[in-house]
Amino acid sequence: MRGDGDGFLISPDGSRQWGLFGAAGLLLRAPRARGAGAGAMVLLQHRAPWSHQGGTWALPGGARDSHESSVHAAVREAEEEAGITPAAVRVRGSRVTATAASGWTYTTVVADVAKELPIIINVESAEMAWVPEEEVADRPLHPGFAAAWPSLRAESARLELTGLADPGAVAAALPRTVDLAHRGFLWLHTADDGGRPARIGTGNLEPADDVLLLTLDQLMSAPPS
Repeated sequence: MRGDGDGFLISPDGSRQWGLFGAAGLLLRAPRARGAGAGAMVLLQHRAPWSHQGGTWALPGGARDSHESSVHAAVREAEEEAGITPAAVRVRGSRVTATAASGWTYTTVVADVAKELPIIINVESAEMAWVPEEEVADRPLHPGFAAAWPSLRAESARLELTGLADPGAVAAALPRTVDLAHRGFLWLHTADDGGRPARIGTGNLEPADDVLLLTLDQLMSAPPS
């Protein structure tokens, strides 16, 4: 039922976490305008002054309802708090980025959109902004998001298409976030204005003369549902 997750879960130490069934947030990336650099833009929420940790920057998110997956909850919250159309969102991965002794968890769902979308904020936000990935940590972040950010940040990598059997199909899938599990995330693109070189090869991610080697399966891996 919609809203049945709203409320605080109390841990044995007396601390409270919002979300009776846990919580989730959406880390949404979009490509930059041509010539503006190789990294992604990240959608951040400036939390309303009255909210918990108000005045800090974090991700759109909130409590998960009993019938929802973390993915569904995160995408719904982004629509409610920022006006992001769910159909435009392409989920690329997820991480449990906070836990509590009560069993509560916070899941960060990682996703992309094809371009920076217009934002419509609600009362939970002082503002929303698309921020260059390398500038996220320069803002006063919510403590939980600040602790999780190093494991969520994506390295920019420029994919070499020469020699691929179907370079057009690969290029059409870019730019995108690539989830490499315990090795972190890549923002993979074909732009000429920066990023570590990468190419499609065999085996798992391995350095070769500072070139990242990826498999096609890693690039096109199916997202969680």
